[in-house]
Amino acid sequence: MKTFSATPADIDKKWVVVDAEGVVLGRLASIVASRLRGKHKPSFTPHMDMGDNVIVINADKVQLTGKKRQENFYWHTGHPGGIKARTKEQILEGAHPERVVFQAVKRMLPGNRLAKQQLTNLRIYAGAEHPHEAQSPETLDVKGMNSKNTRMAK
Repeated sequence: MKTFSATPADIDKKWVVVDAEGVVLGRLASIVASRLRGKHKPSFTPHMDMGDNVIVINADKVQLTGKKRQENFYWHTGHPGGIKARTKEQILEGAHPERVVFQAVKRMLPGNRLAKQQLTNLRIYAGAEHPHEAQSPETLDVKGMNSKNTRMAK
């Protein structure tokens, strides 16, 4: 037996829609990252971009457990003393709530050039509308996969 290694001709990309409303952020990010890498496929090859195109809708309605809404996201402007911080709650209620989901997925991918290429297959929208109906994406039910994927609001 020889180990199968996928070639670009073997890659079959699909379009998948994930509804993030009421889903716990970390569980959503791990499922999306796995889909982006293509680990759900039997022909998974680690050095190839063979994952699906993933569309995440309702990113502003994602749930966080514990005190994670008050935890900070840090970034640096590149200038001396340029460290900045915002809480996840401020970002979710601000102009770009999809950034919280994007960072969670990005940090679950390996830190290499292939991960940057795979992130181009991710599209995140704050609302329920997306402009990718022409690709006829199939729906991925993250809530139904496991009862722990959702969190009841208190």
